[in-house]
Parts: sequence; C-alpha cells; structure tokens
Amino acid sequence: MPTDPVLARRAVFALLCLGVTAGLLWLALRVMAPGGWTLWEVLAFACLVGTTPWTALCAANAIIGFRILMRAPDPPAAVLPALRLARPGAPRLSTAIAVCIRNEPVGAVLPPLGWLLDGLAAAGAGDRFTLWLLSDTQDPGLALEEEAAIAEFRKGRADAARIHYRRRSHNTGFKAGNIMDFLDHHAHGQDLMLCLDADSEMSANAVLRLVACMEADPALAIVQQLIVGRPATAAFPRLFQFGMRAGMRTWATGQAWWQGPEGPYWGHNAIIRIEPFRRHCRLEALPDGSPILSHDQVEAVRLHAAGWKVCCLPAEDGSMEGNPPALPEFMARDLRWAAGNMQYWTLLLSPGQSWMGRWQLAQAILLFLAAPLWTGVFLFGALNAATGGGEATPRGWLLALMLASWAALHAPKLLGYAEVLLKPRLAARYGGRRAFLRGAVAELGFTTLLDPISVFNKALFLLALPFGARMGWAPQNRADRGVAWGDAARLLWPHMQFGLAVFGLLLMTAPAAAFWALPWAGGLLVAVPFCVLTASPSLSARLREARVAATPEELAAPV
Repeated sequence: MPTDPVLARRAVFALLCLGVTAGLLWLALRVMAPGGWTLWEVLAFACLVGTTPWTALCAANAIIGFRILMRAPDPPAAVLPALRLARPGAPRLSTAIAVCIRNEPVGAVLPPLGWLLDGLAAAGAGDRFTLWLLSDTQDPGLALEEEAAIAEFRKGRADAARIHYRRRSHNTGFKAGNIMDFLDHHAHGQDLMLCLDADSEMSANAVLRLVACMEADPALAIVQQLIVGRPATAAFPRLFQFGMRAGMRTWATGQAWWQGPEGPYWGHNAIIRIEPFRRHCRLEALPDGSPILSHDQVEAVRLHAAGWKVCCLPAEDGSMEGNPPALPEFMARDLRWAAGNMQYWTLLLSPGQSWMGRWQLAQAILLFLAAPLWTGVFLFGALNAATGGGEATPRGWLLALMLASWAALHAPKLLGYAEVLLKPRLAARYGGRRAFLRGAVAELGFTTLLDPISVFNKALFLLALPFGARMGWAPQNRADRGVAWGDAARLLWPHMQFGLAVFGLLLMTAPAAAFWALPWAGGLLVAVPFCVLTASPSLSARLREARVAATPEELAAPV
C-alpha cells in the first residue's frame, strides 16, 4: 500500500524534533543532576522543558530547509508542486489588488503600487488586474488628505479606471473586517485577490507567478509568498531584517516541505481565491465578544478544514515589506501579535479543524509562550547560583547546553548564512562573501543584545495579560526617527531594573556565576543605550555608507 508522502515527511519532521528535544534535555540533566536537585533547579528544568518544543521546531525546520536549499535545483518548486505546473504568459483569471490602509502616509504607499501596475501593463497583463485601496482611516482630516493623494495618483494614468478607493465609516473587525467588506460589496466578477499591506511592495513578475500557481491548481485557496525587508536606512531594521531574511528562507522552505497543502497565511503578500475565502473565512467574535485580532492563521485553518490548499512559496524575489524603524515600534508590534496569538487558546479545541490546523494555532502560541519560560530559566538559574546550588554544576556541560540551545534557536538564521557563504553566486548579490560575513557578524552582535530585551518584554506582557493587559490594533509608525534618552528610559526601565537586580545579586553572592549570566543579562543592562543607538541617525548613516548588512535590493538600486 503506497505511503502518503506528506504523512511520511511529517513523520521525519517529528522524529527530528524529538531528537533535538532529547539532546537538549539530556544536556540539561548533565548540568543540573550532579549534587542532587534544588528547588530552583527543578523550576529551571521545568521551564526549560517548556521551551524545547519551539527550540526543536526552529532546528528541525532549519535542517530540512537547508538540505533542500543546498541540493534542489529549484528549491521553491521542490516544495510547491503548483510552481512546476505553472503556465507562463498572460493570466486567464482576473485579480483584485487589495491594499489595506489606516491612517497611513499614502505618499509612501502609492509609488510601489504604481510600479506594480506599470510592470503588469508592460507584461501585457494590465487588463486582468484592478487596484483597490481599502481605507479604515477614521480621522476626517486624514481621510481628506488620503482621498486627495489617491485622486492625484490616478491623474494621467491610462489605467485610472481600474484604480478604486473605498473608505469605511466604521472599522468593524479591523483588517479582517475590511477585507470581508470588500469581498461582499466590491469584488464581484473577480477570481483572485492579491492582499497587500500599506508597506508591501511586490514586482509584476512575482505577482504573475502567484497567479500562474493559482491557475495551475484549482484546489489552491492561498499561496503565501515569502516576504523580505525593504532596503532600510535606519540601523535597527537594517540589522534586524538582515538576519530575519536568512532565517525565513530556511525556515519557510523546511516548513513548506512537511506541511504541504496545510501551510500558513501571514496576512499579506499572498494571493487568495476569492470564492472559498469569502465562504469559509468570515470570522465571528470570540466567546467573550472580542474580535479575533490575529486573523490570518485562523483563516488558513478554516480553509484547511474545508479541504482547500494553503501553500507557501518560499521565494524571496519580488516580495518586500517595511520593518519597524526602531526598538519601541518593534516591541509594540510584538505585543500586538502576542495579544492576537494568545486568543488561539480559545480556538484550539473548536470543532471542525484538521489536526494540522490545530498544530498551526499551537505553533503560533508557542512562539510567544517561550518568552516567560526563558525568563524563568534565567531567573531560577540565577537564584540557584545565589543560594549555593550551582557549586556542583559541571562548567563544561553548562557551556555545551548554552551553545546547543543558542544554536538550535538560531539554526534557521545560521544555516541561512551558511547557504549564502557556500553559494558564490548568491554571496555576490550581497557584495561578496566578505561583505556578507561582515553583515552577519554585525547582526549576530545586534541580536545578542536584542533577544533578552524582546524576550523579557513579551514575558512581562504575557504575565499581565490574565489581569487585563491589552494591546489595541493601533496605527503603526513606519517612519525612521531617533529615540530620546528619556523616552528610552521610560520605556525600558523595567528591563534594566530586572537585569540589574539579577546581575547584582550574582555579583554579591556568586561572582563566578555572573559571567555565565552575561549572555542574558547583558542585553537588559544596556537596554536604554541599545534603543537609542540603534535608532541614531548618525550610526544609521555610518552603516549605510559602509554598506554593512546591505541587501541585494539595496546594492542593485541606482545610486
């Protein structure tokens, strides 16, 4: 009897996750068991056990993805069958390009859309696309500015009749409600929808490839393209997205291999078949009456359950977005996502979902649940050392555990870096191996300081969430700006205070252990200067001039 290839792949992935988990827990036992168990060691071990599902997931996706990237002639086609069947040429299906905006400076939103429309027209496909700007702007003054800018954008364009603007008077359901309102009232006669955010940028070739995939496989409901950061001028997004890009390439390729037709949806830079989406993705309120915030993965799960395919196209070219310009915006975005993902607890056991759909929701929860657990590992480990419990700890095994955990968590990025260094033609797009390695080293130093700040910030929020802490879906600041020292101190004093308290306790009670705490405490201790410097216009200018962490798109742009 033939074996289902997707089930076989999932079995391989599960075994790989179990192997990584077993290895990490074995190392933890070698560290904590000698000399007997203290209460603090038991608590630290319990927290560590809780972090291993996410750590193993990172490592397993990265290992599988790296193997495919290094061995397959065409890695995206190796994990997305529709790409192999896609027919070149003008599309048969009609597509609405839906761009969600809310209190956005549309002067920055419109130029990339103009380039996209021009590219589609040059490819002979312009008549198969219409552009819809879907506004949820509530401020009347901003709405007038928005309307005037879009009217000016349409002037003189040959395709002006296919460019539309619609503003809702009430932003019911946030972005998900905006999209569904559009599908109900304006999308009749359209087959597909290309969903874009205000900071999205896609090329005509990338969009036509997505349409071709949908035409090649009528069972596809969503094809989600990989998204990379737009060339950034500020230091914070420049360094952050350099590593994120490398990590997402291996992660998404590995994940697409074993998830197959039950893949993720990230809410934008994706193409959607309108009819099944309208029928299955109408989101009701949660039992407490609140709207679903992180709607995208719930929509994917609903489509899985209805028998439709949701697939990822792990290709970078032609699909970009903007990233937060500084640490405060990055932290705020993280907390918005955390608030949305924690709602999935109420949806996990809802009837009518596939097991993979439930796993998708659980995975989204794990992404943030690991934060308070890692904070617990750090805190309980420090208390153990401060009370004399760490005297029997084998230092060699402790170092091995720390390095193994770090390598597993960052495996997608590390193997993504390895891929570029092992492929001369890919490295050449970054200015050569030396230039790429310089960017990778700078990013690793940046992440070493960012990770503790980010983890502790999410931990604080999740611990307060049951007591009423809430994050709204406020408009996002996408503009580069500096951060004043006073603003950084007001935002980050809990992070620095926690780091100082734990590190100071170790200095007074177990000075040798303070050295081992530095990889975690270091970022917290310098949180305020880190925030200010990574938003500094002068540091940003120096990185740009030296081309540190430059992306292929930046290097290819005309000077």
